[in-house]
Amino acid sequence: MRVVLTGGAGFLGSHLCDYFIEKGWDVLCLDNLVTGANSNISHLLSHPRFKFQKQDVSQFIEIEGPVDAVMHFASPASPPDYLKFPIQTMKVGALGTHNTLGLAMAKKAKFLLASTSECYGDPEVSPQPESYWGHVNPVGPRGVYDEAKRFAEAITMAYHRYHGVDTHIVRIFNTYGPRMRLNDGRALPNFLYQALVGEPITVYGNGKQTRSFCYVSDLVEGIYRLLESDEHEPTNIGNPSEITILEFAERVRKLVGATAPIVFHPLPQDDPKQRCPDITKAKRILKWEPKVGLEEGLKRTYEFFRQQVGATGKTK
Repeated sequence: MRVVLTGGAGFLGSHLCDYFIEKGWDVLCLDNLVTGANSNISHLLSHPRFKFQKQDVSQFIEIEGPVDAVMHFASPASPPDYLKFPIQTMKVGALGTHNTLGLAMAKKAKFLLASTSECYGDPEVSPQPESYWGHVNPVGPRGVYDEAKRFAEAITMAYHRYHGVDTHIVRIFNTYGPRMRLNDGRALPNFLYQALVGEPITVYGNGKQTRSFCYVSDLVEGIYRLLESDEHEPTNIGNPSEITILEFAERVRKLVGATAPIVFHPLPQDDPKQRCPDITKAKRILKWEPKVGLEEGLKRTYEFFRQQVGATGKTK
């Protein structure tokens, strides 16, 4: 079996590369390294079943040989990244999805799209079921990411209905674990980094907005089960345990033993007040639910961040 995985040098993509290598698959990782990193896949470069190809998937993709699955995970994913690269974010969601769907169709391969809980926008329903159409500002600053993913879902379903491509769509909720970038703009890496280097921990708004955090190994298992399933419409994969951002910041402070204060900054435009998946469908169809609790997952992630901060020479 052979999988082509776009965005494979990113946080989530690199864990998927590991997973498929362990399953005995051949893996071709495509990444332009705009937000991915060689260090995430350096341990795989000498593996006989792993190949890396530097590629912008918004451009035409040509792959020789048979392919069994195409998985499109290429995209900036944190707000600072997609606000820094708004056009590239739109292109990889639109042109990149079109190109990878074309590759899957040409190779008669399965296709899996990495979509996002951001399709629900700032939701008026919580937890969010797949049947909820969302509350998204298409012309706000976050629209470049939200609408790119919503378009990607629409064209994926069009390829399934019109061309009969075996497509799957995962709506990914907040995920964390080793290989996240230090201080990348999302809550967990920001909090851990700031706590480790002794900076004040930044909370946006009043901190009462909620998130739910899924450990990366749980997410990867859910994605694989979805790829192997007969489900074609979007499926939520995430951890339904909800926590306020302020409580989460306190948990991180306690874990690290940080003494720096929590400081409050204005909430960014269109930042969702609630984010929690309804995973009823995943439980029923995929027989999947998360196993790693927040306390255990935070410990594993903290160890990775501690080593990374130590490598940069920054300490409290």
